Amino acid sequence: MNSIARPVSRTFRRSLATSARRQGGGGGTHYNQPSGWIFGEKPLPAGQKRKWEEWELLWYVGMFGSMAVAAVGLYYKPDTSIQTWALQEARARLEARGENFEYKSSTSAPSEHSSSS
Repeated sequence: MNSIARPVSRTFRRSLATSARRQGGGGGTHYNQPSGWIFGEKPLPAGQKRKWEEWELLWYVGMFGSMAVAAVGLYYKPDTSIQTWALQEARARLEARGENFEYKSSTSAPSEHSSSS
């Protein structure tokens, strides 16, 4: 058994050593030297317009279109708050009992209760 285990373990150790060496990658730097221009684009001469790249129209339409769809969806979202449900439930129960659910002030105007000193 020992005669089989040694060659297998050596092969296994060698494969680990080579794979560990290969993982680091290599190559040159992946750093773009600063050019001083925003996004690396030089300003155009006066009177010229910048040409859009292929993806820009799709990005703008997708970004602002999804914002518009989200805004419309949020505007028409149903009210699922607990307060709305409780108000509807209270009105339904009061109507079932035949009571009025409108608020009417029962206090009189403050000028009637003024005390003379």
